[in-house]
Amino acid sequence: MAPLPDHCPQSTSLGPLESEVLALLWEMNHIAPQTVTASQIHERMLIDPDREIAYGSVMTVLRRLEKKGWVASEKQRRVVCWHPLVSQQDAHILQAHHQLQQFLSVGNPDVVAAFADSLDAASLDQLEAIAQRIQAVRKAREGGECTSE
Repeated sequence: MAPLPDHCPQSTSLGPLESEVLALLWEMNHIAPQTVTASQIHERMLIDPDREIAYGSVMTVLRRLEKKGWVASEKQRRVVCWHPLVSQQDAHILQAHHQLQQFLSVGNPDVVAAFADSLDAASLDQLEAIAQRIQAVRKAREGGECTSE
């Protein structure tokens, strides 16, 4: 099982523009790590001829993402470069964990059971497989065994 990432942003909720900028940063950082500027992100967003967004809006979103703990900035010479602190894969893990926590926070087993009861056979098989996996990990942990996760 994939553990939760070491770095967890202060807030896992992202608005649509924050998600878009972060996705572009992941994509562009993959090509040229540590060298992505706000100007490059802005230019990339403007490739769509129907898109209008000000450079200042991109900077605001990047600062907001930095404050939330998703990205960091670094001054290189006279240019500020941005890089993600969380990988795209870790972001998916964190967001799934957050959604699961919200679902379980209902706190009423009857509500959760009613939801599970309405699932199709494939989804129920998946839930059963998850439950078995959790039991195996817990059993291995109790026995002091190491798991190759």
